[in-house]
Amino acid sequence: MPETILLKSPVSLGIVPTHLRFVGALVPDENGKFSRNPDGELLVVAGVRELLEISPVPFGCVQVPLFPGTDPEDIGALVDGLKGLGLEVDFVLMVGGVNPMNPADEDAVLAQLLPSLKAAAAHGTRHVSSTSIEEWMSANETRREGADLAAAIDQNVKLHLRAYEEAGLAGSSIESWNIEFLRPGEFKTFTSLDRGWAFVSAANKALGKPFFKLLVDAAHCGDSGLSIAENQALISGIAAADEFGVFHASAKTTRGCLSSDDGWIAVMLTAAAGTGKLRHVYVEMFDHEDAALETLRKLDPGHGVDTRDGRSYTEVMADGLADIAHRLNNLAARGVL
Repeated sequence: MPETILLKSPVSLGIVPTHLRFVGALVPDENGKFSRNPDGELLVVAGVRELLEISPVPFGCVQVPLFPGTDPEDIGALVDGLKGLGLEVDFVLMVGGVNPMNPADEDAVLAQLLPSLKAAAAHGTRHVSSTSIEEWMSANETRREGADLAAAIDQNVKLHLRAYEEAGLAGSSIESWNIEFLRPGEFKTFTSLDRGWAFVSAANKALGKPFFKLLVDAAHCGDSGLSIAENQALISGIAAADEFGVFHASAKTTRGCLSSDDGWIAVMLTAAAGTGKLRHVYVEMFDHEDAALETLRKLDPGHGVDTRDGRSYTEVMADGLADIAHRLNNLAARGVL
């Protein structure tokens, strides 16, 4: 067993297990079933167990991507397996092939969101996340500005409040819905902290409470085109409005080893810690050969760089967890946390 790093801050440390690959582990087959190993164990559960066994720091939560059409029994098996490892399970709700900004797609988007929201509530999930404000890698969208941007925000507010009502989230276990913006190219419109916050703020104003939060991913901040200082100022304002959500420690562009992030994780994490609103930090990496991310590699070849330096992805994740644990401990020691 590795030497244990004791966590000395109140922040919950966890992972997004995308290092296990979407194709072959996280994405269910045509029958909604997850892949299993020869022993019959879900590959996601087996992969997370392996990471727990080698990680020098314990982690207590996991954010699992949940795709529409996943078999309810397999969702239950996944949740039970991860909870059996001592982990709190949250979901990232995946939506594809529909445009949340288009009123004509509203019902189609809801048809994907509602089963996942209801499954999350049924399993006692406290926090859900999603990129459900824009279609990923759309070939038909251009950047919306002015009145077109305002219309996109209004449509998203209408859509997400319908989802809130129709999924019965009021009074459920779900405490927050964290909205993630993506880098330019993956998204066209909601590509930075300020644009993501514009939706979150409008949705909460319409709902009458700060239920929607902004998921702050250091990688997307670094790739957004805004400066470090601009991102820091925005984080301060978002937290002051009680609209700061979970934090993803992920390296810009490569989305691999945290050593390739050019310092963005450190400054964004410190800015978040200084607000007093940092509650959850998730380490997230992607396999540079994942078949599901081929279009992303074509968008930016940097995403296809192998940053493992001779390690397995499980080992790279363990190193990332150690790195973030030390950062959180030292932020606590310095009185920032």
